[in-house]
Amino acid sequence: MIASDFSFIIPVFNRPEEIRELLESFGALESPKTFEIVIIEDGSTLDSKRIVDQFKDNLKISYYAKENTGPGHSRNYGMERAKGRYFIILDSDCILPPEYLTAVISKLNSQYVDGFGGPDAAKDTFTDLQKAINFSMTSYMTTGGVRGGDISIENYEPRSFNMGISKEAFQSTGGFGRIHPGEDPDLSIRLKEMGYHLHLIPEAFVFHKRRISLKSFYTQVNKFGQARPILNKWHPQSKRLAYWFPTVFTIGFIFSVLLVIIGFYGVLILYGLYFLVAMIGAFRTSNSINVSFLVLPAIAIQFFGYGLGFLKATLKLGLSSKNETSLFPNLFFRAQ
Repeated sequence: MIASDFSFIIPVFNRPEEIRELLESFGALESPKTFEIVIIEDGSTLDSKRIVDQFKDNLKISYYAKENTGPGHSRNYGMERAKGRYFIILDSDCILPPEYLTAVISKLNSQYVDGFGGPDAAKDTFTDLQKAINFSMTSYMTTGGVRGGDISIENYEPRSFNMGISKEAFQSTGGFGRIHPGEDPDLSIRLKEMGYHLHLIPEAFVFHKRRISLKSFYTQVNKFGQARPILNKWHPQSKRLAYWFPTVFTIGFIFSVLLVIIGFYGVLILYGLYFLVAMIGAFRTSNSINVSFLVLPAIAIQFFGYGLGFLKATLKLGLSSKNETSLFPNLFFRAQ
């Protein structure tokens, strides 16, 4: 495969400055600038057109503005209009390292797959909070490498912040569904069910510049937790005991605090050791004391938010006769 075979698909919602940084990184890619970039403005009130126009002399860019229909439908919208044979889907808050596309082309030329994913990382210029949240989201000790840290290369389930899919696979599956979040594991599972092979390309990482506060981080991971039982219902074969870990962690922590009241400190000490190891890991990654301390609330919020969301959705789905779209309207964009 060559650079001209690829179309980059990027939905954006009210974040023009993120698009500027991402397009600047496209200009620094080592590969020939023959690829296509498709930007889909998803009903933004603060659009990116002026920013995009500044790059059209040096990059091949198509820009589409439409009503707000969510990231899944917006990606489908972009892929339906893209001209490449292979689509690479990115979040608007990502930045590409210079060797990104070279790594993708090298991998697909040596071992072609119809879908791939890559990890995300924090850049040195990111804020301490962004680095702490990145560690919490990517560390093996918090997410088990699900976002491309330490995980099997084969049968990886790509996430849509950094995901590749062939035109053939997109057309066969129909692309992303209406659920959000959760549209990316849903598509990955369906791809595998249809016999497509998915791989992780560790060298094809992106810098993921999450512009997020601890409050909005809780909202995000809580929705992640709510979405997983729905995916388990749709795809029973995808169920894993590991998905219960944040819930068990959360309930266990609450009980460990209650046990202190009767003078038993053993369980709480174990939690303390876990967080100490996490702090050490964050310090080794960032070489920053401040980041290592910010990892504490980041991990706590991630586990509590996801764990409570997962438990809430599991109970709702188990106890109610209503369907998931009625029970969780905030997780579904309207049908198109």
